Amino acid sequence: MKVFSVYGYSMSGKTTTIECLIKELNKRNYTVGTVKDIHYEEFAIDTIGSNTDRHRKAGAELVTARGLYETDILFKERLPIPEILKFYTQDFVILEGVTDFDVPRILCASSTEDVKKRMNPSVFVLSGVISNELSCYEKLPVISAIKDIEKLTDLVEKAAKDWSPYDKN
Repeated sequence: MKVFSVYGYSMSGKTTTIECLIKELNKRNYTVGTVKDIHYEEFAIDTIGSNTDRHRKAGAELVTARGLYETDILFKERLPIPEILKFYTQDFVILEGVTDFDVPRILCASSTEDVKKRMNPSVFVLSGVISNELSCYEKLPVISAIKDIEKLTDLVEKAAKDWSPYDKN
């Protein structure tokens, strides 16, 4: 599988960029999975008092909620990205908001100030709101996922990291 991350500040165009990439990758006959890193301390899919919360509090090490249209497996810990990726078999996995795993990255930003604050050596392209103002930043291309998804996807195909569950990182 090939893995890359899309990161940046809130409202910078991360999710829109990912939506466009998923559609274009699917159009190119790739399968796609995603991992969304949520940075809110209060976030929990398992609400207080729910049956799954009661199972977990009673001591279950792993809890699964199986509904009519989805299955959610609830771990009692924050898993490292390599552990999460072991569940995936898709051609591409897009990580949203993940910055603690060494893969090529798309930086979405709203301003050059945001770019300066969030720049990282693993960034291979900029996208998001900033693409309304710039076409390149230093030596990096700035590409709108809405206006030029084919060009952005071409770069993703080349830059995404080949990853296997047997990799050490």
